[in-house]
Amino acid sequence: MTYVVTDNCIKCKYTDCVDVCPVDCFHEGPNFLVIDPDECIDCTLCVAECPAEAIYAEDDVPAGQEAFTALNAELAKLWPVIAERKDPLPDADNFNGQAGKLAELER
Repeated sequence: MTYVVTDNCIKCKYTDCVDVCPVDCFHEGPNFLVIDPDECIDCTLCVAECPAEAIYAEDDVPAGQEAFTALNAELAKLWPVIAERKDPLPDADNFNGQAGKLAELER
């Protein structure tokens, strides 16, 4: 099993989760983070650290967000690893909690 970053991270990109990851499995895009399923060791540390509550075990991804499992795997192959915490996007607090942001994902 792996962990998956879901819709609520889009346009927020808090990186608190990155700081606690022992294997550097997070990858960074312009306005979203993903988890590389081949690197994730299922430690669960990132889940509690995510201020947007956007990280789930792949078996617990919320209904309607199942596509994020494949999306994380796809984008992890394209985007660079992020291993250190950065500031969130400037409007992160305004977008945190908004649903249906997939169309706003920047690849």
